[in-house]
Amino acid sequence: MTIKLIALDMDGTLVNHEGEVSPENERAIHRAKERGIHVVLSTGRSLRTCRDISDQLGRSSYLITVNGGEIYDHEYNLVDSTPLDRDLVKMLWTIKEEHDVYFWSSTTQGLFNSRNPFDKEIDEYDWLKFGFDIKDDDVRKVIMDELIKNEALEITNSSPTNIEINPAGVNKAAALIKVCDWLDLSMEEVMAVGDSMNDIAMIRESGFGVAMGNAQEVVKEAADWVTGLHTDHGVAQAIERVLSSDDH
Repeated sequence: MTIKLIALDMDGTLVNHEGEVSPENERAIHRAKERGIHVVLSTGRSLRTCRDISDQLGRSSYLITVNGGEIYDHEYNLVDSTPLDRDLVKMLWTIKEEHDVYFWSSTTQGLFNSRNPFDKEIDEYDWLKFGFDIKDDDVRKVIMDELIKNEALEITNSSPTNIEINPAGVNKAAALIKVCDWLDLSMEEVMAVGDSMNDIAMIRESGFGVAMGNAQEVVKEAADWVTGLHTDHGVAQAIERVLSSDDH
């Protein structure tokens, strides 16, 4: 197993319940970088909500945000972006209104949700991702069943109660394939670590796919290996496994 790039999800993976990176995880990341391994954050978050942690971990070749909707280089220059069509957003907004459920979104103009609603027309924003958070299992299933019929949408989640919507074909694996191409690497040389449905594609496509101990069951089934919990520095455990295999 020769790993040259480590792709890390953030929430439920790299960070703890307080949204912080443990010293154990941070040390392991620095050890990997010292070995010349690229460490790339691959998150559903937008740049503005993950940049502080990216800065804390030190310079990386690329940063994948919004489930692959945007990719930034090591100086935070935007190098790739795939918007969500406004007509699709209007359809999603109609579903939100019809079922009276909590929504959240990523746009290039900012982050908006039911507590912080946008103040202009939908057409006046550049959309990247739309999401729902629905505690009621029955309502969530009704909405999910409707959404998965639409081939223009990529449907995932980042927790059991939410639904994340990107344009079809936009996912963390597709973004990593682009990053690998730019770095002249293959996906076989990637270890991807995550816990939710929005991590499954990169876990399946990478040479070594790792699910967190706290991952959703379907994610564990897709992985090559299951590491510890995100509260027990599971990322550090996965990195140490890669580094120790390189020692032999």
